[in-house]
Amino acid sequence: MMTLTETDARAARRYSRKVAFASLIGNTIELYDFFIYGTAAALVFGKLFFPQADPLTGTLLAFGTYAVGFIARPLGGIVAGHFGDKVGRKKMLVLTLLLMGASTFGVGLLPTYDQVGAAAPLLLLAMRLIQGFSNGGEWGGAVLMATENAPEGKRGFYGSWAQVGVPAGTLIANGVFLAVSLSLSSEDLLAWGWRLPFLFSIVLVALGLWIRLRIHESPKFVEMKEAGVEAKLPIVQVFKQYPKEIFQAVGMRMAENGAFYIISTFVLTYVASQLKMPSSNAQIGVLIGSALSIPALLIWATLSDRVGRRKVYMFGALFVLVFTFPFFLLLNTGSPILVGVAVVLAMVLGHSAMYGPQAAYFAELFGTEVRYTGASLGTQLSSVLAGGLSPLIATALLAAFGWPAVAWYMVGLAVITVIALLTTKETYKSTMNETVKKATSHV
Repeated sequence: MMTLTETDARAARRYSRKVAFASLIGNTIELYDFFIYGTAAALVFGKLFFPQADPLTGTLLAFGTYAVGFIARPLGGIVAGHFGDKVGRKKMLVLTLLLMGASTFGVGLLPTYDQVGAAAPLLLLAMRLIQGFSNGGEWGGAVLMATENAPEGKRGFYGSWAQVGVPAGTLIANGVFLAVSLSLSSEDLLAWGWRLPFLFSIVLVALGLWIRLRIHESPKFVEMKEAGVEAKLPIVQVFKQYPKEIFQAVGMRMAENGAFYIISTFVLTYVASQLKMPSSNAQIGVLIGSALSIPALLIWATLSDRVGRRKVYMFGALFVLVFTFPFFLLLNTGSPILVGVAVVLAMVLGHSAMYGPQAAYFAELFGTEVRYTGASLGTQLSSVLAGGLSPLIATALLAAFGWPAVAWYMVGLAVITVIALLTTKETYKSTMNETVKKATSHV
C-alpha cells in the first residue's frame, strides 16, 4: 500500500509531465507560426512582395523581413521577462501565444505588391515584428515552466520538452508547405495557396491556449513571491548580478541558432537557386531531420543530466565546426539522397546536441527572481546576431563569393560557441534552491 508521501510524489511527477507537455505544445505552435514565415520567405515572398527585384535579390529582401522578426525578439524577451519575473510565467505564455496567433493569421490575409504596391512589404514587416516580439517572450516562459516544475536531477530531460517544439514546429511548417506545394500548381501557390499555412495557424493557437490555461503557475515563482524577494527591475538586476552569464549564453547560441537556420531555411534557397533542384528535395531532408530530432533532443538532454550540460553541448558545437564543409560537399553532389543525409546529420548530431540541454543549462545560470529575464535576454540577443541574420548573411555571401564563404561563416559561429563553452561553468549538479540562495543574497 502506497504511503501519502509516495502518492504525493507520483502526483508531482504526473504534473511535471503535464507541464512539460504543455510547454511542448505551446512552443510547437509558436515555432510553427514563426517557421512558416521562413519557409515562405525562401520560396514565395520574394516574388509576391518584391517582384521588381531579380530572383536572388528578391529572396535577399524577403530574408531581410525575416531577420526583422529576430531583431524584435530581444525586446519581447525583455518585456515578457520583466513581467514574467514580476507577475508570473503563465500569464506571459498566454499573452505571447495570442500575439503570435494574431500576427501569423494576419500574414495570411495580407495583400501582395501587385494589389497595394509598396504598402504590401511594409504590412508584412509589421506582422513580422509582432511575430518576433511574441517569440522572444515565449521561449523563456516555456522553458522555465518545464524546468522549475521538474524533479531534481531531471531538469535536462523535462526542459528539453519545450525544446522539442523547434523540430516539431519545423516538421509541421515544412510538412504543411510541402503538402500545399505538391497539391497546387506553381501559379495557384503564388496566387492564393501560400496563405493556407498561415490561416491554419488559428486552429493550433486555439488548442495551445486551451492547454496553457489548464496549468498552474511555476512553484519556484510562487515561493519567490511569498518570500518577497522579487526584483524591482529585473533587467537592471540581471546585468548587475549575471553580466558574464548573459554573454556566455549569447556565445553558446551562435553555432546552435545560426547553423540551424542555415540548415533549415537557407538550404531551401541554395538547393533551388544554385543546384537547380526542386526545393522539395531539401524540404524532405528538413522534415526527416526534424522528425529524428524529436527523440534526439530528449536523448541528448537526458545524457546531459548524467554526464553534464557542457560536455554534451561541446560535442554539438564541435560537430558543426567539423561537418560544415562536408555538409556543403554533400549538397553539391546534387543527389536528393545525399542532400537529405547532409541535412539530417547536421540537425540530429549538431543542432540537437546543443539545443537539447540548453533549456536546463540556461535556466541554471540565473536566480529565480531574474531567471525569465536573464535566460530570455541571453537567448534572444543571440537570435538577432545568429538566427535572424544567418540566412541573410549566407545569401549575401553566396551571391558575392560562393558557397565556401557560407561554410567559413558557419565555422566562425561554431568557434565562438566553443570559446563561450570553455568559459562557462558546469551546472547540472546544482539545484534550483542553490541558485535561488545565490540570487537572494544579492537583493
